[in-house]
Parts: sequence; C-alpha cells; structure tokens
Amino acid sequence: MPIRELPPHLVNQIAAGEVVERPASVAKELLENSLDAGARQIAIDAEEGGIRLLRVRDDGVGIARDELALALARHATSKIGSLDDLSCIATLGFRGEALPSIASVSRLQLASRPADATMAYAVTSDGGSVEGPVPAAHPPGTLAEVRDLFFNTPARRRFLRSERTEFQHLQAVVERMALGRFTTSFRFTHNRRQVFDLPAATDRAAQERRLAQLAGEDFVASLMHLEREAGGLRLAGWISRPTFSRSQPDRQHFYINGRAVRDKLVASAVRQAYRDVLYHGRFPGFALYLEMDPALVDVNAHPAKLEVRFREPGAIHDFIRRTVETALSGTSPGRSPAVVRPAPVPAAPAPAATGALFSGASQAAHESQAAYAALARPAPPAGVTDAGTAPLGHALAQLGGVYILAETSRGLAIIDMHAAHERVTYEMLKAQCATAGIASQPLLVPQTLAVSMAEASWIEEQGVALAQYGFQVERVGPAAVIVRAVPALLAGADIERLVRDLLADLCLDGQSARLEQQLDAVLSTTACHASVRAHRQLSLAEMNALLRSMEATDRADQCNHGRPTWTELSMQDLDRLFRRGR
Repeated sequence: MPIRELPPHLVNQIAAGEVVERPASVAKELLENSLDAGARQIAIDAEEGGIRLLRVRDDGVGIARDELALALARHATSKIGSLDDLSCIATLGFRGEALPSIASVSRLQLASRPADATMAYAVTSDGGSVEGPVPAAHPPGTLAEVRDLFFNTPARRRFLRSERTEFQHLQAVVERMALGRFTTSFRFTHNRRQVFDLPAATDRAAQERRLAQLAGEDFVASLMHLEREAGGLRLAGWISRPTFSRSQPDRQHFYINGRAVRDKLVASAVRQAYRDVLYHGRFPGFALYLEMDPALVDVNAHPAKLEVRFREPGAIHDFIRRTVETALSGTSPGRSPAVVRPAPVPAAPAPAATGALFSGASQAAHESQAAYAALARPAPPAGVTDAGTAPLGHALAQLGGVYILAETSRGLAIIDMHAAHERVTYEMLKAQCATAGIASQPLLVPQTLAVSMAEASWIEEQGVALAQYGFQVERVGPAAVIVRAVPALLAGADIERLVRDLLADLCLDGQSARLEQQLDAVLSTTACHASVRAHRQLSLAEMNALLRSMEATDRADQCNHGRPTWTELSMQDLDRLFRRGR
C-alpha cells in the first residue's frame, strides 16, 4: 500500500493500545492526573471490575471551561511546555496521551470546576467524538467517568479477564497510589460496596496504620523505619526485619519522587543489603521512598512509566544499599532499629580464627575455654552496666545442650547458642577483612582467558578495582586477559568461571556483587566451623560472655542464614500461659 496519513480515530486507538490495557490502566492514568492537580481527597467508584464503570472524583485545582475539550486532544498537556521541561519532569503524567486514548475506547465524561469559578462544565466523548462543554453540577475539582471500556473494539474487550481478576488488578493500582501519597485521602468502592476508606496520614503512626490496612498487620509488625539524606538524595520508609520474608517479591514498594516504579537497580541494591541475613530464594518486604533531583532521573524510559533510568546508577545503587545495610545492622538485642546510624567496628577475632581467614585453610577452631573467653572482648552497648540491665539479662542454664535460658528484666530469653555465636564470629571476620584487607595468593600457573574486546578493555581501564579484592588480572591481547593472583580465601574456587561472570556483570551493569558474595560465603563457612557446637557444655561465665557479645554485634538478631538467634517470653506471656490471676 502507498504511504498515507492515518485517520485521527485510528491513531487514537493505536495509542490506546499502549496506554490502556485494562481498567487498572485507566485508573492509574486518572489517579495520576488527580494527584498532579494537588488533590487532597480522591474517591474511586467501580462496577464490574471497572469494565462497566470507573469513576474518579477529586478536589484538585480543576480544569477551566475553555480547556476541557482541549484536555481530550492528543498531546495537549499543562505539565510540559518545552524540551527543557521534558528533561526535568516532576509530575506523574506529562505526555498528554491518557485522556484522548481512554476516550477513543470508551464513553467518557469529564466535568470540572476550578476553585475560583462559579460554575462547572462538562464534555463527553463517545468513542472519540467530543461534545461540549456544557454547564454541569459539580463542586470544585474534577470528575472523570469512564463507561463501557472497549465497547467499540470487541477484539480487545475479549482479552479482558473475569470481573474478579480485573478488580484485583484495579485494587492493586489504587493501593499502590495510596501508598505513594500519604497526604491524600482515598475512598474506594466496587459494585457500591466500600473496599476501603483511607484518611490522610500526616504522621508516621498514621502512615503505618495505612500500611497495615493495605499490606497487612503481619507485614507492618515486622517493619523497621529508616531515614537518610546525603548528596542530594533522601531515602525514607520501612524495611522488614530479616526474620520476615516472602517466597516472592509481592511486598516490595518503591517510589521515586512519588512515582511507583519497578527497577532492577533498586531491587539489586536491596537484595545485596540483605545478602547475609536472609535465606537464599527468599525476598524481604519494604516500602521505600527516594527523593532526588528530577533532572537526574529519566522517567520517560518505559511506555508505562514503570521503569526509570538514572544518570548516575552506581551512586544510587550504593546509596540505597548502604542505607538499608546500616538499618539492618541495628537488628541486635536492645537496639532500636528506628534510627539509622554508623555501624560500630567489632573487635578483632581470636588469633586462631585470623589464621584460618588469611591462610585459606579449612581448619576448624579448637573448642576450648580460651576460645570462648574471646567472646567477651566486644564492649557492651552504651548504657549497659551489668547483666541485670542488659537486654539479654543473665544466663540461668543450658537446655538440651542447644539453647541458653536467660532471665531479663522483662521475662525469659531463649538463645540458640550456635546461631548466635556464628553471627558474632562472622561479623568479627568481616571487620578483620575490612581493616586488614584481602590477602592475595599468586597462582603457580597463571590462567589466560579468551574474553570479548569490551571485557578486555574493562580490565585495562578498571583493573585496580579488582586488586582491592586480591585479584591481579592484566590484559595481554585485544581479546585476552591473564589471571596472575586470586584472593587467598577463594584459592579453591573455580577462578575462570568467577572471572567470566564478574566481567559479564561489570560490562552489562558497571558493577557486580559476585566477589562480595563469594567472600561472604567463605567467611560464613569459617564462622560456622569456628562457632560453638550444639551439646557443648558452657559455663555460666561463657554463656554470659556470649550474651554480651550478641548485644555488641551488628545483625545479631539472626544468624548468617537468616534464622532468628533468640526470642523472648515476657512475664505477661508466661502469666497467660499458666493462667495466673484468673
């Protein structure tokens, strides 16, 4: 066929295919418009999963009479006016495609009244044919009513799912918006039955109540609050304790300048922060809010605006990872995780453990009184003067050669002695690596690897970064590198596979966590072998030394594998158990 210009109604329906997938897509666009208009109250009404009716009413700034019809024209928007505006987008919507695309596949009514206007006006569209504006009865704000979605495109309507499924998608969108804007109240009804009514949440307690209502009480009970600001970035929100995890990432909410996004860089940063406190294959929960200069993030990188592109991805990744890591370091007995603070440096490990660390040998530490005495080296937390006021109290006895029973000011603490000692030893070994560096071991026969030209160039330019981890890798040809030395801790690993995977990560994303993960795995194994074993009888002095060490060690609430190290029964719990006072 010859090249020809498509008719406007066909252009709009093609655009609708990108913007409108289902009723939930319509809700997302309408809610973004309401929030951009400064709405403080939003009401959402739906029928039949939003297919028959989806109505969004807000109290925002409204649309003037002369602009109502223009709002349904393609690429007509009040949010950008020049190319410079496109590089610094601070609003949720900006393209001007949503309303005309929705209007082309539905029966749409748009009514609005600015605060300074004496009368509201409305326009209607039946499949893209716009009529109006005409006078209407409406308070200050805007009403968008979408009926009979895809009535004029039967093929697309057939691809909609059941009412229940479409409602679930719609509810997820509304909840995601409600979690992103706490200062706005949301009322949501479906088939004239109220789904939820969320008042504005202006303080942290109210925000956590909204979180509990939308994400579940069990999720909120596991959360820790964090807040950090540095280098023009501010990250605040909640992360779950390591003892709470999911089999899938369904409790993960991330917002950039109020926009909900799903970003691989963010997921990677959080996953690395949890790497040695969570089971493999498990996912933490979080609701995190990043504020940054809009000019440093491209929100126009995805058709549905669900993914973004950072100008400095390495800095963002490092900021998020370090902030979450620092918050997790506060998961220790008696510490409040609500405040992000610099992590203290643990004391150096016993000489036997240090030798095992840098020689790379797999010898296990000898269990002796001298080895356990080293547990008492870390200083107790500030404000702790004796075992009577310490968070874990004082030891009473061992149970089954596995658990330590300790009396606290609140009741009875039960400690898994091997898991607890494993965490203490692991943190000591990590601190030793951080201060003394990673020992390098030369290879008797250097390995030459054929790599891509891009990977060889990376080694030539950034090889110094590998040297910090004990690697000595050099470029020896256009597409070849030679490995002359490796970290002593990884001398028995598959070096070729590790280097190839490492280079693939670095060339693709500019960063890699493989080395840290490998080193942490070795240190974790060393800590496990060097820790007190089950059925080893400890004296009260040794048990109390372990308790004091736990109180002074970061992340001591769980072992290296994510299992809890201790729990507590309060006096009230014990009284209920034995029905005292009844």
